[in-house]
Amino acid sequence: QVQLVESGGGLVQAGGSLRLSCAASGRTFSSYIMAWFRQAPGKEREFVAAIRWSGGRTAYYADSAKGRFTISMDNAKKSMYLQMNSLKPEDTAVYYCAAGGLAVRDVEAWGQGTQVTVSS
Repeated sequence: QVQLVESGGGLVQAGGSLRLSCAASGRTFSSYIMAWFRQAPGKEREFVAAIRWSGGRTAYYADSAKGRFTISMDNAKKSMYLQMNSLKPEDTAVYYCAAGGLAVRDVEAWGQGTQVTVSS
């Protein structure tokens, strides 16, 4: 089992930037797809971005994240990042690091979540 710990959330004004980090430990995760999801109050958890831990480092983005968010990873640090630029109030949510897939049903491990609040 892989353990995931997020950090980097906070309060930012619209148009600002934040960088989320996810530190992984435990079971080898070289075959995992690593992803970010988010959940706003009263809404279902939704996919934001994902990247393969090995191989070509193919990245996947939700339409809402394309052009504004960038997912990356550092193998040596066993960490994944989400650079979020041009933030909007609708980006306000708890952001979760996940291991396993692009859909909630495919996720094998979740982090505890980090709050991102974007003020207008």
